[in-house]
Amino acid sequence: MSAEEPKNGGDKKRDKMRAAEVWPEMEKAEHLARGAALKWASGVFCQPENLERLSQYRKRESQRTASVHARLKSMVQSYLEGVGWGLEQLQEARTELKEVSHALKKAALESNQNAEGMKCLERLREVSFNHHQLLAAVSNLPRLYAVHSLVLETERLVESRRLLEAHARLMDLERWQDDILWQLRGPGMTGTALSTEDQELVAKYFSGVRQLGEALGKELWAVVSSALALSRQNPTPFVSAVRIVEREEALDKALLEERGGMGSNSRPLPPGRPRCWKASFFRVLEEAVSARFRSVSYLHTRGPGLAGHLSALQHATMADLSTVRHLLEHCVPPHYRLTGAYLRASHHCLQVHLAQVSSWDLESGEIFAVLNWVLHIYNSPHMMGHPDLVSEVEKEKLGPLISTEGLEELQSKYVRTVRKSVSEWMQKALLVELQDWQRDQEPDTDHEGFYQTSLPTIITQMLEENTRVALMIGESLRDQTIQMGLYELENLLNRFREALVQFGKDHRKDLSNNRNKFYLHYLLASISNCIILKKSTESLQQQQSSHLTGQFSQTPPNPLAALDRAVRRACRLVMDQLLLDLQPFLPGLLTRTWLVQGDPTPKLCRILEHHLELYGHVRPPCRQRLQEEAQWLMVVEYVRALMQKRMVCRSAEERRQLAQQMVQDDQLFREMFISLQGDGPIPEVNPLALLPVLADFIQLKDPSMLTLEVSGLAAKYPDISEEHVSVLLDVRGDVSRDIKGAVLDLLQQSAPSLPAGYRPIFTDILVPPSTMAFCLPTAKCA
Repeated sequence: MSAEEPKNGGDKKRDKMRAAEVWPEMEKAEHLARGAALKWASGVFCQPENLERLSQYRKRESQRTASVHARLKSMVQSYLEGVGWGLEQLQEARTELKEVSHALKKAALESNQNAEGMKCLERLREVSFNHHQLLAAVSNLPRLYAVHSLVLETERLVESRRLLEAHARLMDLERWQDDILWQLRGPGMTGTALSTEDQELVAKYFSGVRQLGEALGKELWAVVSSALALSRQNPTPFVSAVRIVEREEALDKALLEERGGMGSNSRPLPPGRPRCWKASFFRVLEEAVSARFRSVSYLHTRGPGLAGHLSALQHATMADLSTVRHLLEHCVPPHYRLTGAYLRASHHCLQVHLAQVSSWDLESGEIFAVLNWVLHIYNSPHMMGHPDLVSEVEKEKLGPLISTEGLEELQSKYVRTVRKSVSEWMQKALLVELQDWQRDQEPDTDHEGFYQTSLPTIITQMLEENTRVALMIGESLRDQTIQMGLYELENLLNRFREALVQFGKDHRKDLSNNRNKFYLHYLLASISNCIILKKSTESLQQQQSSHLTGQFSQTPPNPLAALDRAVRRACRLVMDQLLLDLQPFLPGLLTRTWLVQGDPTPKLCRILEHHLELYGHVRPPCRQRLQEEAQWLMVVEYVRALMQKRMVCRSAEERRQLAQQMVQDDQLFREMFISLQGDGPIPEVNPLALLPVLADFIQLKDPSMLTLEVSGLAAKYPDISEEHVSVLLDVRGDVSRDIKGAVLDLLQQSAPSLPAGYRPIFTDILVPPSTMAFCLPTAKCA
């Protein structure tokens, strides 16, 4: 090792120490690198065979280290070169900055010296400006002298409606005014505004021009307002007005393009510009349309006159549109689309007018006229749906004449008005019906012989007519009207049922006076009326849509239920009257006199026959229902008489006679019912079948067979009770206490339940309480 190596090694250590003081992270990085190297060496050379390649590893790492050092040196060299170039640029910038600063100081000194000289030129500028104004005044003297006479001449032209000539003079005057204002301001006078005094002077001198423009505009709009009348007589003034409007629009456009810039040198717009007379043209046209609508007579718009008023609006509107399309359209440029503009104005006026009409307190006929006009006439080919008008404007842009909410409100108002009228008419019809019930003659009959009164005809015609009228407007209104009618019909039927109840009460009070001989006839007529109303109600319900909307959709009416209640009440009153007529003869049934003489069965049959004949005047199916109810009532009263124990058999002969007489009565009843029933359907359950069964029970010879007989009786009539069987056993008169107890015990044990659809008969027959025999407290009563 040479003597310089220790010296170089010492220098390296000092360099490292200095670097560590400047960059502490360097020492830390070196420690980490040495640790990583030791870790790698210990991992590689832990095996003896790897020591043989130590020289190879050393050579490879030396080469890698040399490569890293070379890259570092190259990077540091490029960095130093960049820093040097930057320093050179900064040096040059510093030099240039000094030069610029020196030049600015020199310019400031020269500017201060020139400012003193500019003050001397201010007076010269004022003299030049005044000279320019005087020159403008001298050059415009001929025009200024001619302004007054030209204004007067233009006024005469306007008054004589020589509009084009007047407008040419007006344009000349306005151009002179604009030129004078511009010359007074001075060309090239940047930032110089005209003084207020000058502006007022020019405005005062040309004040007639402004008034002249207003007069011309007023005359133009008068011509445009009367365009429809002029088009039929002399359209020349209207054509002139349109040409003037076009000139003004072109002039406004040119001035805006020329002087609309934001630069300080831009020439200002003349006074009163832009005029926008084209927009005013269409605005005046709309006002003229509105005036035309107001000119249609409003004296008879209420009541029946409203339909005539709407018809007059239709004809006036279509006549005006025809005039516009065939005459005025040729007097304006195509881009005006005058027919479409007039149509839009008419539509808007109609919207306003109909909104006002809809706010009135209208009757149903007036509302119908408005709805029919809005929904059908207005959009029909005879009005806005005309082929020549469809292409002029899109209906979607016009919008509806009345909004959807407004139409719904009108329809609701229509239904409420009709409902009030229907309710009043129904009340009057019911009063007429109640008066008919007091007549001293039979009810009227139809061609089939059924009783009827005027009530169902009045109600049916009223509901059908309202439905037909509402359908002319639309299905929605029809559905609401039908539903309203069903509500009122339900209310009427409820009052009708109450009237029937009162009718029955009054009749029972006046039985002694026999005031109403045709009480039963009018009850039967009421039943037939209900059947007719039921058919009408079903027909109305079938006309309704499946989805109902409107004020009644939350609580649907149920007139059929009210009809059923009224029919059941009327049938009950009919049966009460039958029972009342039978009552005097019922006590004679199943007595010994009846057993010997057969009375009062024939009398009962005559009464039944009279009633059944009257039932023939009732429409089916209530006729069959009344006939069946009469059979049930007769059988119930017959069996009730048997349960009274008016006759207790004393021998087998009496039992045979009693049974035989019961069978004969049954045969009389059957013949009478069958003969009067005609070709009607045979009822599924015939209550008369009970009488032969009871007769067989009574004439049974062997009492020991009663148990079997009672079992069969209970099987056919499961509602028979122990009290009923006990009375039947007592009527026989030959049943011992033991047999009776066994029969009743068997009946109690086998008591079957009532089958579905079975109509009880014994349930309506009450057994009178038996007189209790005296017995001791400790003994069993007999």
